[in-house]
Amino acid sequence: MFIKEQKVETKVIKVPPWSWSWSCPRPWSWPPPPEMPLLPQLSGTALLQLALLLSAVPAQYYISRWYGTTATQRFHATARLHRIWKDWSSYLNATAWSEWSSRHFSKVMSYLGFEEPIEEFTKILSLEKMLIDNDQGYFGASKSVRQPRPPFVFLRVGQVVMETRGNMVGVVVSWDPELRAPAEWVDRVYSDFESTKAERTPHYKVLFNGPAGASSVLMAYLPQTQLERVSDMRPNIPTLEKYFTHFDGERFVLQPWLRAIYPEDEEPET
Repeated sequence: MFIKEQKVETKVIKVPPWSWSWSCPRPWSWPPPPEMPLLPQLSGTALLQLALLLSAVPAQYYISRWYGTTATQRFHATARLHRIWKDWSSYLNATAWSEWSSRHFSKVMSYLGFEEPIEEFTKILSLEKMLIDNDQGYFGASKSVRQPRPPFVFLRVGQVVMETRGNMVGVVVSWDPELRAPAEWVDRVYSDFESTKAERTPHYKVLFNGPAGASSVLMAYLPQTQLERVSDMRPNIPTLEKYFTHFDGERFVLQPWLRAIYPEDEEPET
């Protein structure tokens, strides 16, 4: 038995490119009107918003590369990223940005594995402000004179150090003979087992170069066990002139106000 082959005509319908505009002046219709643009049309505002949204994916690599891989480190880094995004709000419509930021930042948080509400990040930002300076004496901010200098405090203000986990090079700007930080910060950074040991460990405030190199700065409060002294290296970090007068070839020389707090840190080591 033979079956006669039949030809079937197929019509191909070309669908026009999807419009990237945030709003359409009139309802979508088919076939498209002759004046409909064939290329995506983006306003300046929409283009910036799209760029920030697309930055969510490389942001995961950025956070992992510069701030570590633990949940606590990523949490702090993501809060910092949110603050950067909010700085762009002056370039956008306030109402539109507020809605867009809340909606898409929640998606980014979910993508990175964070389910904490925005209020939680507000607390993180307040802790970061305290890390820069505070009146409670936390994070090496106490103005009390560190004298006599405890023998178990191995590093000195002005010395160049390396953070052993991320191999980042920075400069010590203050220290505490033991951990001095808000309980909320301690709970976020250390486990119950670690916090017991960390409470008796000297901690140092250290300035590092940020991801943008010499144009940015990072500040950290780190235990002595996570730092190593580095020689024959002079990092170029912003704001160092606030703490030091110059680099003498081995370490940074303290400003008079800082020397008054750490009078023994520039004495010859025995």
